[in-house]
Amino acid sequence: MSRKKVVWFEVQDGETIAACLERMKKEGYTAVARKEEPLFEEVDGTFVPVKQIIKFKGSLSES
Repeated sequence: MSRKKVVWFEVQDGETIAACLERMKKEGYTAVARKEEPLFEEVDGTFVPVKQIIKFKGSLSES
């Protein structure tokens, strides 16, 4: 079975960045980019930031 060459990994709730990078490494991927996205919630007609979503772009390791 062939695996995708590029996969985005999201840091899960309660997971550290280091734990996410270790999870990527165990699956055979190396981090090549990082992306952060704010998550908003509407409260009384205004949008309030709830949390920051952190994602890492993983490239399939050659080893």
